[in-house]
Amino acid sequence: MASMLIWAAGLPAADFIIPLLASEQLTALRMGLAALALLPVWALMEGPAALTRVNWIKGIFVGGLIGLGAWLLIIGQARGGAVTAAVISATLPVVGMAIEILLDGRRVTRGLVLGIILSLAGGLAALDWAGGLSLGLGAVFCFGSVVTFTVGSRLTVTSFPALSPIGRTTLTVTGAAIATGTVALIQVALGSPLPDFTPWGPAEYGALLAFSVGSFAISQLLWIMSVERLGIGLSALHINAAPFYVMVLLFLLGHGWSWVQAGAACLVALGVLIAQGIIGPHSFAKKTS
Repeated sequence: MASMLIWAAGLPAADFIIPLLASEQLTALRMGLAALALLPVWALMEGPAALTRVNWIKGIFVGGLIGLGAWLLIIGQARGGAVTAAVISATLPVVGMAIEILLDGRRVTRGLVLGIILSLAGGLAALDWAGGLSLGLGAVFCFGSVVTFTVGSRLTVTSFPALSPIGRTTLTVTGAAIATGTVALIQVALGSPLPDFTPWGPAEYGALLAFSVGSFAISQLLWIMSVERLGIGLSALHINAAPFYVMVLLFLLGHGWSWVQAGAACLVALGVLIAQGIIGPHSFAKKTS
């Protein structure tokens, strides 16, 4: 929940910053700032030697998938709008559960299916549909982002079993920074213009930091800790509450309150609890037996 709350807080910043930079440069800058924020923390917590005992080649490969997912989401949101990005991101639990069923032999239960349905319904109900839904190419990019980010997050946990959450997260985020930074530099070498930060002010730099250090570095650390404990499928259910979190943040900034979105968030929470077996017929049977 904390991961998704912080991630959702970066969505308004994303809308503000996306038009200012090329998508490849913005992705590389976002990954780079996130890595710079996490590397000192990792070195302080586990010692500088921890950075030399890891497989950086594998870290760059896994991080490259996460960086690709971040880039695809920026492309999709730029073409299809924030509503399209939010709706397609609601497929993350389905993709996560499918991966666990295919690769981990996860058993499909009625509670799991019901939880996914309720969570998806709550996520869709929490969206602001006033602006309409623009699908098409933007939706394709957003769904590609969901798939690559889900696979990258799972590999972050499974490929580095000896590392701590801070180690796994920092390694793959730094790998993402290296991979996306390489792509951005190649594009510049091929003739793409360098970014112009001359007209930027405190608002632009603040939005960039919120979108990178907050909405990615901190959120990704909490997300990987969640995936390690709950699995990719159950962790992903919480993303459907992100539109409600955005509504709360906007309400604190002076916007209106929506009881429909508040009720939708409760539906998401109910779906998560049922999918985890915390409530429902199965949990009741265990308590009474």
